[in-house]
Parts: sequence; structure tokens; C-alpha cells
Amino acid sequence: MVMKNYPPEFKADAVALYESRPGGTIRQVAADLGINPETLRNWVRAAGASRPRGRRTEVPAEPPTPLEAENAALRRKVRELEEEREILRKAAKYFAGGDALVNRFQFVADHQRRYGVKRLCSILGIARSSFYYWRRTAADRAARQAVDARLAARIRAVHRESDGTYGVPRITAELREDGDRVNHKRVARVMRSIDLAGVRLRRRHRTTVPDPSAAKAPDLIGRDFTAAEPNTKYVGDITYLPVDGGKFLYLATVIDLASRRLVGWAIADHMRTDLVTDALIAAERTRGSLTGAIMHVDHGAQYTSRAFADACRRAGVCRSMSAIGSSADNALAESFNATFKRETLQGRKRWSSEHEARLDAFRWLHRYNTRRRRSRLGHRSPIAYETALREAPTTLTQAA
Repeated sequence: MVMKNYPPEFKADAVALYESRPGGTIRQVAADLGINPETLRNWVRAAGASRPRGRRTEVPAEPPTPLEAENAALRRKVRELEEEREILRKAAKYFAGGDALVNRFQFVADHQRRYGVKRLCSILGIARSSFYYWRRTAADRAARQAVDARLAARIRAVHRESDGTYGVPRITAELREDGDRVNHKRVARVMRSIDLAGVRLRRRHRTTVPDPSAAKAPDLIGRDFTAAEPNTKYVGDITYLPVDGGKFLYLATVIDLASRRLVGWAIADHMRTDLVTDALIAAERTRGSLTGAIMHVDHGAQYTSRAFADACRRAGVCRSMSAIGSSADNALAESFNATFKRETLQGRKRWSSEHEARLDAFRWLHRYNTRRRRSRLGHRSPIAYETALREAPTTLTQAA
């Protein structure tokens, strides 16, 4: 029969029994004494009793058999492999594009709380020191990326302004002139990252048709395509402009060797002598006088004609001719023609109409003189170079 009133001695002994059994619970001790567990709990609280912490008395487990130990090890290995497969499956989403090493670092950063840095780095094959360095330099890297993004916007604007023709050197010069302190290697790196490039060379085609019976002139240039000052040495040439329907326009040019300025040009739908004499007259109009200058051309029938010789004589120009069949003897004019077609056609094979070809030529030829930068001129345009030459002739002549 359960007692309703317990003497103090009973309460004290019950609390002492509970304190003496570190592994026993209040419920177990109360069951042994035949009292309510809540009653015993109240006595323990009232007595402020405590007992030493210790492990519960347990029956020693028997050591596992060799087969059980092997099975346990295999189960652990299976769990590790399943976790590794799960990690690699998640990591695959990070490797869709961009820098593979950076993607690995980012995956470790995103999943380190669950799997731990050591395990992730081991599975992904990266050094922990490299990951910690990447994480430590995140702020500096973000700052550089922001600067590169602003530079990329400037590069796109310059590239677009050049009709997509400028490469690294000219874009670098344009940025520096605008006050940006930038290295050409950095410009090249940013251009690669945003998939921008200048227009590259295309194969050239010969348009020179020599006249074996025509009078020849000596080569006064000797492949020296330089001049100490403007309006002393010129080169001239003809190139064709392909148009849809198998048609062609023809461009004749007169280029100053000192400043690379296009001082005269003419476009026509024929290759008669009028084409080259019109270009020479345009050059004389630009310069005011060509007296005493050398005009170097190839052996095309237009340049060996009597009409062109008479035009040179009237302009006071001394004729010079390259060797027959040698494009290197008039390389500067050939290079100019190649650049003109490369930057106006931009990968196309021809213009859609003569009107379009004339307008493209008109725009590019004028832009060439006023805007297009030449590396030989210190990345100035021809007219800018001539202007600077008049203001500081000695310095620029030495630099050129």
C-alpha cells in the first residue's frame, strides 16, 4: 500500500539512494521504492541534491567479428563514395563556362559548411592554400573586375567609332589620348575577354597591267618609303572595288610618304588614264603646288602613258617607277589599298551597288586623313601629324 505521508528519514534515504546511483533515473529509483516519480523529483529538488556525472553502467559489448568489421568498413566506403558522387554531380553545374579553377574555388566556397574545405579540395583536385588565397583576395579581385568592366565599355566605344577596324595598338593610343593610363597588354586582355578584334589583312589582287612598249622612268625611291618633310615624295596606285553583278569601280590614289596623307584620289568605273591624272590633279589642288616632288608609281599602262607624263610635267613632278612585276617596290601604296578594302568591306566579298561603294570610299578616305591613327606617326592621324610637324618640326621628324 502506498504511503501518503513519508517520514523525513524515508525522504532523506530516497534522495541519498538517487544520489548514489549515477546511472539510474528518477523513474527507476521511484519504481524501486514504490513511490511516485514526481514525488521523488520534488524531494530531490527540495534537498538540492546532486550526484557525480558518470557513464551508465553498461554491459560490455562483445568485440565485432572480422566479417562484421569488414562489412562496417565497406558500408563506410560506400557512404563516402555516394557522398563524393553527390559532390561531383553538384560541381558539374559550376563548370559550364568561364575559368575552370575559379569555378572550383566558387563551388568550395558555396558548399564548405556541409562538406568541409579539406574534403571538397581533395575531391576537386585543388590545393587548400590556393582556395584560401582566392578567398582572401576576393575584394581586390572584385575591384579589378569593376575597373576592367569600365575599360571594356571604353574599348567598345572606340572600336565602334572606328567601324570595328581598330585593333589593340590604335585603341590603346585612342585611350591614352583621352587621358586613360592603360597598357597595351591590358587592352589586349580585355579585348580577348569581350571577343573584340581589329580587322585583319585579306589577300591582295594585282590590278597593274604593264605596257611593254611604253617609256619607262627610273626608280628614284629604291623602296625607301620615307620622306623628311611633306610634299616631297609621293606614291600612287590603282585598286579595284568589286560590286554585285560582276561590276567594278576603280580607285586611284596619291599618298604623301612623310605624313602618309592621302592628298589626292579619284574613283571611276574605268581604268583609263583619266583616272590617274584626275588623282594627280586632286593632289595638286590639295597641296597648292607639287613642284619638285617625286611621284612614284608602278608600270601600269595608265602611269606609263604619254597623258600621265604630260600631267606630271605640267605639275612640276618628277616621275619614278618600280620594277616590272615587283609589288615590293610600291609596297606602301599596296598596303594602303589592302587596308582600305579590308576596313570598308569587313569580310564581305563585294559592295551591293556602285552608290554604296562610292559612299563607303568617300567616308573612309576622308576619315583616314582626319581620324585614322598610324603607328608610324606616333598613333596620330596624317593631318594631325602634319599639324604637329608645323608646330614642332624638329621633334617630330626625329621621332618619325
